[in-house]
Amino acid sequence: MRFHPAGLFLLLPLALAAHDDNTDYSDAALHAKTVFAEREARAVAEPFQGITANGEIPPGLFTLKPTGVTTAPLVAAAQAFIATLTPEQKLHTVFGADSPEWRRWCNVDNGIFVRQGVSLRAMSDPQRAAARALLQATLSAKGLALTDAIRRTDETLAELNHDRLAYGEDLYYFTVMGLPSPTQPWGWQIDGHHLVINTFVLGDQVVMSPAFLGGEPVRTTTGKYAGNVILQAEQDLALALMQQLTPAQRALATISAQKTRTNNQAEAFKDNAVIPYAGLPVTQFTPAQREHLVALIRLFIDNQAEGHARVRLDEILAHLDETRFAWIGGTSDDAVFYYRIHSPVVLIEFDHQVPVGTKMINAPGQVTRDHIHVVIRTPNGNDYGKDLLRQHLANHPH
Repeated sequence: MRFHPAGLFLLLPLALAAHDDNTDYSDAALHAKTVFAEREARAVAEPFQGITANGEIPPGLFTLKPTGVTTAPLVAAAQAFIATLTPEQKLHTVFGADSPEWRRWCNVDNGIFVRQGVSLRAMSDPQRAAARALLQATLSAKGLALTDAIRRTDETLAELNHDRLAYGEDLYYFTVMGLPSPTQPWGWQIDGHHLVINTFVLGDQVVMSPAFLGGEPVRTTTGKYAGNVILQAEQDLALALMQQLTPAQRALATISAQKTRTNNQAEAFKDNAVIPYAGLPVTQFTPAQREHLVALIRLFIDNQAEGHARVRLDEILAHLDETRFAWIGGTSDDAVFYYRIHSPVVLIEFDHQVPVGTKMINAPGQVTRDHIHVVIRTPNGNDYGKDLLRQHLANHPH
């Protein structure tokens, strides 16, 4: 039996949240857990190619080269984190640099998806401090604040659904791929509900994708974290850009004016998705519109540590004339929508979703601004730093 992802998600909170502080499974939740395990197995069994526009990868997009931005703090933080782990924890937390474990991530809640690694909930205080130091070495202050805010939304879901099996600010799992090194390939991953960041490191090059950023509710009005808000600038700046386009530009950008479902195409288990270019070419933007688009892109890229964010932005700007901006939905001030920024070297998706864990406060089945999914990819083979790793192994057989 096959499920549409949104349809499967809709039944889950009811399946898991039958009792206060639920820690028990229902048959429906166990079935969902099986479905996601099967999807994961099928996806990982498929050889990695990367997201493409037409099934083919243009040559020469990514090269091994010095960036001049040190990765020493990142290496040291990862080494310190590993040093805190027990032998048993290391068995399911540390993997090879080329391990398929990279691809075993998913943005759904912990009640229905089994994750490797060690969670913040299972860590000792020194381990949690080391894990946070690793996040701090990887992200900018802005990025660290966003990850904290996303985790808070999951604590709110635990409160709203009375469910500590599926939700919680500490149900985020850390894994390390390879041995942290200033010269050899390695990386690490944080994986949990609405927050997944893959970080590949080789020398002073860093690839921080795939990344998933999201949350529900995006505006918290009750409980421990009342006042917590996420991803509003990413929403509002994009809408302002769409509103300033001319009618002719807007028509080219718009895939559909109707937004009735979820639209992201590059979420979990979609490493090899074929996503054709669509929307308005940046070559048809005015200079002011181009500046606006770059400011929007920076909202996502600037979550990375500052020096490496500059390197990544330069890579994206080098292909700005090959970039497209696409839109689904309306353009009123309160519209729900999806947008995509797509070039040979970056894919950013932003999507308003139907409610899953907030059906007690949002209309079931109706797309809402209160549930947002963002996916950031490096298409054409360099998610997880795969193309850089391929080149490294070709030059340095192991």
